[in-house]
Amino acid sequence: MGDPKYPRKAWRKPKRPLNYELKMEELKTLGTFGLRTKRELWKAHTELSRVRHQARSLLALRQEIRVEKEPILMKSLARIGLVSGDATLDDVLNLKADDLLSRRLQTIVSNKLGFKTPYQARQAVIHGHIMIGDRKINIPSYTVTVEEENSIHFTPESKIPEMLKKTKKEEPKVEVTEESTEATAAESTTEATTEVPKDKSSSTE
Repeated sequence: MGDPKYPRKAWRKPKRPLNYELKMEELKTLGTFGLRTKRELWKAHTELSRVRHQARSLLALRQEIRVEKEPILMKSLARIGLVSGDATLDDVLNLKADDLLSRRLQTIVSNKLGFKTPYQARQAVIHGHIMIGDRKINIPSYTVTVEEENSIHFTPESKIPEMLKKTKKEEPKVEVTEESTEATAAESTTEATTEVPKDKSSSTE
């Protein structure tokens, strides 16, 4: 267990954190899932590497011991929605960090309750506007199980649903018609065909 005063790190940095391609990929993931820092992304990678290590160790065991221990890992992963009920250890090895980040409370709230950005959903979770069943949860990184996913809702005293409805009504709807497309095409053709007249004085010089 270790000394509670000195807990273990729940994340590990990448070996080459200053790699340009890696930095761009990390920034894209941060914006997609609305993460606050890269530490949250590193936690997901560390947890995923732990699960993969368990799957590889099970593949190395004998068939008799593997049959006993494999269902325990698969049930725990199926409970949080990472794999399906009939998945195998090969499916566990193919998991990515995006699969684990998509099971965060922040991501599910953003997709289910109609927020524009995941950062708005994060703010709603932190300020205590989200409930799972009868519990109020203010942790954006909370891993939502499959059973809890359908019981996510706003708190009764929250005014965010009214604000979201107002913003949807105030948004102007842009309808694309054939006339508008023809007009824009005509404008583009006229701009392309018009030529800038040359200055005669420059030619006489």
